[in-house]
Amino acid sequence: MSAAVAGRPDRRGKRNPDRRTVASGFLFGCGIAAAMIDLFVFHLVLQWHHFYDLSTTRVALTADGFFHAFAWFITVGGLFLLADVRRRSTVVWPRWIGAVVTGLGFFQLLDGVLNHKVLGVHQVRYGVDLLPYDVAWIGSAVLLLLIGMLILWRTRPDAAPGADPAAGTGTSTS
Repeated sequence: MSAAVAGRPDRRGKRNPDRRTVASGFLFGCGIAAAMIDLFVFHLVLQWHHFYDLSTTRVALTADGFFHAFAWFITVGGLFLLADVRRRSTVVWPRWIGAVVTGLGFFQLLDGVLNHKVLGVHQVRYGVDLLPYDVAWIGSAVLLLLIGMLILWRTRPDAAPGADPAAGTGTSTS
């Protein structure tokens, strides 16, 4: 869900805090998957691959830099949306966490399928049998995506009897 859709007024002309909560968590999850899990763990610590491995090391490191900047851009964007939701209404933290897990899974699945298999710009690791790595990468992505979607489904605003979707439900810290 894009931020523009999340900020679209609901039927009463108010911004829908639930959509913004989900968009915030989703962007934050995608950013954390890209910046912390993929870039920090696999690119820097383990040094198994770079974002673009089809050229020189210099090009690969430059591509990592742009990837890192983009990852933090969407992470911070998600946090700005979260701050806006907190300013306007209550935050349903279980729903936000479900969106974060969904974003983590979505990004890992997108990276594993699009970048690794379709475009082939990098693989999980080189010089080894890729099948176990691909199964672990894509399998964990699908698992995270399903867990996140289950949490989102269980915490949807209309799941609670008598809940007002525009007002948000659940635990609030604001």
